[in-house]
Amino acid sequence: MHTHKAIYISNKDDKQQLIEWLMSGELLSDFKNKKGVLFSEITINKFIDEEVRHDHFYIATPNKKNLQTSSEGERKKALLNYLISQNPDYLVVDNVFGNLDTTSQQHIVNELTQLSLKIPIIQITNRKKEVLPFISQVYSWQGDSLVPITDLNNITDAKTNPFVGALPKYVGPDFEAINPLVVFKNVTVRYGERTIVKDINWEIKKGEFWQLVGPNGAGKSTLLSMIFGDNPKAYHQDITLFGMKKGSGESVWDIKKHIGYFSSEMLRGFMRSETIENMILSGFYDSVGLYKYPSETQIAMAKQWLEILGMYHIKNKSFLFLSRGHQRLVLIARAMVKQPPLLILDEPTNGLDDADADLFCQLINKIATETPTAILYVSHRKEDQLLAPDFVYELIPSETGSVGKSIKEN
Repeated sequence: MHTHKAIYISNKDDKQQLIEWLMSGELLSDFKNKKGVLFSEITINKFIDEEVRHDHFYIATPNKKNLQTSSEGERKKALLNYLISQNPDYLVVDNVFGNLDTTSQQHIVNELTQLSLKIPIIQITNRKKEVLPFISQVYSWQGDSLVPITDLNNITDAKTNPFVGALPKYVGPDFEAINPLVVFKNVTVRYGERTIVKDINWEIKKGEFWQLVGPNGAGKSTLLSMIFGDNPKAYHQDITLFGMKKGSGESVWDIKKHIGYFSSEMLRGFMRSETIENMILSGFYDSVGLYKYPSETQIAMAKQWLEILGMYHIKNKSFLFLSRGHQRLVLIARAMVKQPPLLILDEPTNGLDDADADLFCQLINKIATETPTAILYVSHRKEDQLLAPDFVYELIPSETGSVGKSIKEN
């Protein structure tokens, strides 16, 4: 029987250093001078970089696609198969479930469970509920050693009610003038011979909190792009966005000014050294960086958000100075500062540790209860104890295209 370990970390820990020590055997002497392999997005990104730089494909998915053009699920399955073929002495796995749908998650768990009978597996995780089922020993990482955790559920860093101030009062146009916000009637989208979604009927009304779910490839991104107004397939469909019939002469910007948007992928686009205050102010212009002088009203609105986030005293510090979790809070304020009718959250908690996920979700719940903004939350990850959408719209794949089903939550 092999001994398997999980190392529970936070976003404050230097995960790159931890991985280096695990792969070198510096942290676990049993693995000194043994061959370890890393199952991680870090490894996937290295192989993709090789594809782009040298047009060399070390790994191909089962359908013979390269990694760059494959889904997250296909990438992880292909990487795991490749790593197993290397006959390693041990395997380090990092962020196993990030961006995977339920089916892909279960596939990876099954593969790792079988592999655990042959070699030791060390898991790095920042979410308690994602510890692999065959692992019984859990540790924290302190300095240059691992410390056993006797009761993982007793560990908490989250603050209760951290956002004490009231959210800014809405001062824009009356929401009642554009309700419902989004209307799809019998919407069908095809690409060539393939039907992505079929006969979609869906309404999002003022103040509603929706979660959009469905497996990878079911059409979630297609529906989002049609709401954004930048998918040409939306023309000649019966779609109304914020009171404007699609194809009636509206521009993409007429649509986007009504939408606040956040995705965990956005952090890659904000690598310049803007101040925290300017990052929030840029939300008025949907720009990466602040290129216009804001009005007094806009500055006052940003000040309110900074105070709610507890960041007014550091408003002139660089956005890059913040932790990953606090960067996301700023980007939510950036999305909300123009007080949009609709806030879209695309995989918002991917990569967050438990404490930061809790903090992030408390802010979203505050927006849901204190503002008339509707929220559309798109994620494979269930934050059952943290987020409570009013409705779920589920995309169910079929051979003739995914169909939609509305579910009212309790």
